[in-house]
Formats: sequence, structure tokens, C-alpha cells
Amino acid sequence: MAILGIDNFKSKLVDGGARANLFECQIQSPPILGGGEIDFETTAFMIRAASLPGSTLGSIEVPFRGRKLKIAGDRSYASWTITVLNDTRMPVRNFFEAWVAGISANALNVGATNPSDYMADMLVHQLHRDGSITKSYKLVGAWPKVISQIDLSAETTDQIQTFTVELEYQYWLPETAGFE
Repeated sequence: MAILGIDNFKSKLVDGGARANLFECQIQSPPILGGGEIDFETTAFMIRAASLPGSTLGSIEVPFRGRKLKIAGDRSYASWTITVLNDTRMPVRNFFEAWVAGISANALNVGATNPSDYMADMLVHQLHRDGSITKSYKLVGAWPKVISQIDLSAETTDQIQTFTVELEYQYWLPETAGFE
């Protein structure tokens, strides 16, 4: 029997639903930059868009007498992209540029070769309307793949600069809170 009615629907939407604008990210610094977190308040305010990560479970088709048995294959993880609001000091941009330079320097194309030296863990938290963390994901072994350009224009007077960073990572884990 179908359950109809707005009151039934409302009773199932706990706390008014999860809000897309209530999130924060914690960016862990890799060993090549000294480890630790970059200023948490800076990233909490300056990262204006991110995503809760997803994954894809591949399938393997095994032929059998004219039919195909589909079995589970390997899991893959898409890149994780954040959008950053820039200020005049550019602390988040400077951090990511230093990270990429530690992996592959601009002039010499040399840098860290041991993955454990240039990879770091990231956290993205879904927040409740009261500010508490309702769900967290730890992205393990992340490193920046792309730092986007920042468009400049003499005609743009009503925008603050933004840029994106695309990070690769090995896998994600659901977390309750923190980097335990």
C-alpha cells in the first residue's frame, strides 16, 4: 500500500534533511611539507565547494553457454575536486602550489618519488544544522593532480577569485570524526 500525504513524508525527513551547504574539509599536509594540518579555520572558510566521495564497482562478464554471468569486479574512485575562495594572501593556493612543486618542481622536473612522502589524508565532513558532524569520509593517500588557473579580467568587478584543485586518492573510509 502506498503511503501518501505530506505529513508522512515530513515524519521521514529527519531534521529537515541533510543540507548541501553544511560541510567542512580538513586538508592534511604531506610529509614533504612538514606534515600536520594547514590552518583548519582557513580551509573551513575558504573551501566553498567539495563533495562526499563516491565509488564505482566494476563488473566482469564471464561467458557460459551463450549467457553472461556478471560478477563483481574491482572498485574505482573518481578524482575529488574542491573549489577554493581566494584571498589576497592566497594561503590555500600557496599550500597546493608548494605541494605540487614538492612532487615535481617547475624548473627541474624533480621531486619526491616515494608516495608516502607526497601523499596525505583528507577529511570531508557533512554537518548537522547545529554544527555537529553527522558523517565524515577520510580520503586516504591523496595528492593534488590539477590546480586550475585563476581567470583575471578588468571587466569583472563583482566576484572574488576562485580556483579548483583536483586530487587523486587511493580509497575512502567512512569515519565518525577526526584522523584517529
